[in-house]
Amino acid sequence: MWVRSTMAYRTSFAIMLAANFATTALDFAAIMIMFSQVDALGGFTLPEVAFLYGTSAVAFGLSDLLLGSAERVGRRVRDGTMDVLLTRPVPVLGQLAADRFALRRLGRILQGSLVLGWAISRLELEWTAGRVALLVSMVVCGTVIFGCVFVVGGAFQFWAQDASEVQNAFTYGGTTLLQYPPTVFGRELVRGVTFVVPLAFVNWLPALRVLGRDDPLGLPDGLDLAAPAVALLCCAVAGAAWRAGLRSYRSTGS
Repeated sequence: MWVRSTMAYRTSFAIMLAANFATTALDFAAIMIMFSQVDALGGFTLPEVAFLYGTSAVAFGLSDLLLGSAERVGRRVRDGTMDVLLTRPVPVLGQLAADRFALRRLGRILQGSLVLGWAISRLELEWTAGRVALLVSMVVCGTVIFGCVFVVGGAFQFWAQDASEVQNAFTYGGTTLLQYPPTVFGRELVRGVTFVVPLAFVNWLPALRVLGRDDPLGLPDGLDLAAPAVALLCCAVAGAAWRAGLRSYRSTGS
């Protein structure tokens, strides 16, 4: 329904898509400005940083397209419209994902894909089957991990009721963090996004293997291949958190 209503006004959709594309492109424009003053950022060249940017932007863009509506849980809890979703014979999470499905978010995915394609063309790497498989795994597993962060953030709002900004700190803030090399951040922060909120498995750790870079934390070699297992673990945690949030929900009675 939301897709049909969006496509009914194609010019408006094209403008919103272009605006979304331009807005997200400003992030990469900032990186380009930095590289106009330096040759490397944290030891990473521009194509390598663009590779991090592209993988993070595409993975986050896909998860935002599919589950970005989970940030509205708090608003629905406060105004009582969550009750409507509970009366329908369809999983609540599925209804939230479809609610106000915004095709304009394709702009972020398109912009990230263009940057990623440019980075791949500029990186002097031999694209073996293993590297290609790892690249595909980064996008798929990154989408799942970001999606789980959206779901856990939505579940948290059943209790907090007004915590969308906290959720955005981990979702939008997380993708901005992953657009830069881990070597520019403190070791404690890198440990935090590796072992607490495992955003490092979206692109940092697998990208180090693709680019042939050393791990700044000196973690075991096999850990940069653990993104699929981490994504499955995140799904289990997100599922449990979502069910606990739903069970704790109390109607406003309005």
